[in-house]
Amino acid sequence: MTGRLSIQQVAEKFDVTQRTIRYYEELGLVRPSRSSGGHRSFSPKDLTRLGLVFRGKKYGFQLDEIKEMIHLFDQDPSGVRQLERTLTYGRGKMQEVDDRIRELEQLKAEMGQWLDKFEEELKERRGDPV
Repeated sequence: MTGRLSIQQVAEKFDVTQRTIRYYEELGLVRPSRSSGGHRSFSPKDLTRLGLVFRGKKYGFQLDEIKEMIHLFDQDPSGVRQLERTLTYGRGKMQEVDDRIRELEQLKAEMGQWLDKFEEELKERRGDPV
């Protein structure tokens, strides 16, 4: 079983807890094989899937969305359906990011206005020339 990793090695590789890996297994996101002693053994395919899970989480995808995208590849090895779904979800995430950027820019502008106002107020209270 060369190229296979234990759950401890996988957790270290991705800098997560073993519990996280087990949770993703419970959700069906990865399916490691088991040794005769019941120990999990993760294949390169499992590692790829986990990499996709962690990347998806980084970009704000929900676990059910990630699971759907991963399982679509299992159903359609050409990857067409997976890519179509990923594009749909990805475009939605991009819109969410754009919306959040606009909100943050508005917040920053408002904060800047308040800070300017407070600076002026401070100068007046100190008797500094305006």
